[in-house]
Amino acid sequence: MLKIIPSWFIRYKFFNSVFLGVSVGAIFTLYAPLEPSIYSLGGVLLAMGMLIVARFYHHILNAEWFFRISLFVELVLLLVMLYFLYASYTYQTALLLYVGYQITFLFGSYLIRAETLLLQTDILLTKLDTAKQLGYLAGMGIAYVIYQVFAHYGIKNPQDQVYDLHFLLIGIELVVIVLIFKSFKR
Repeated sequence: MLKIIPSWFIRYKFFNSVFLGVSVGAIFTLYAPLEPSIYSLGGVLLAMGMLIVARFYHHILNAEWFFRISLFVELVLLLVMLYFLYASYTYQTALLLYVGYQITFLFGSYLIRAETLLLQTDILLTKLDTAKQLGYLAGMGIAYVIYQVFAHYGIKNPQDQVYDLHFLLIGIELVVIVLIFKSFKR
């Protein structure tokens, strides 16, 4: 049976939040080719999927499934980012990225509920939420600095900036995946 290791898990969530902070501004550029109706359809499918996931809580609210689903979510992100670097900007790439991110959002409520149940104490939850917010702030700060550096060196096209930013995002994502493995033990 798997157990969560809080000290490593908090590090994992910090870097996961750094990733979110760095990537948040890129979404607007990545999704630019999509028409607004896609977001409506995606929202409906996401809500329906979240309802289905919630129906399985009795089975998946444990460390074993939490590990599997967390790893799955991070691998989906890694794969869609690698595909983006390979295919660059097309409608199909934007749609695939959107679907990939929606798949990760599908498990959002579950992941928050599971981490709350598994960490249990208010002290650990305070450390966790603090690490997540600090990671998010750090990620947004890093993104701002990187965009300023890009502009300074003449990379002003948002698509070029977001493409180049993905090399950093993939590096952060690899750290996140390593930390997932360190966050659980048998």
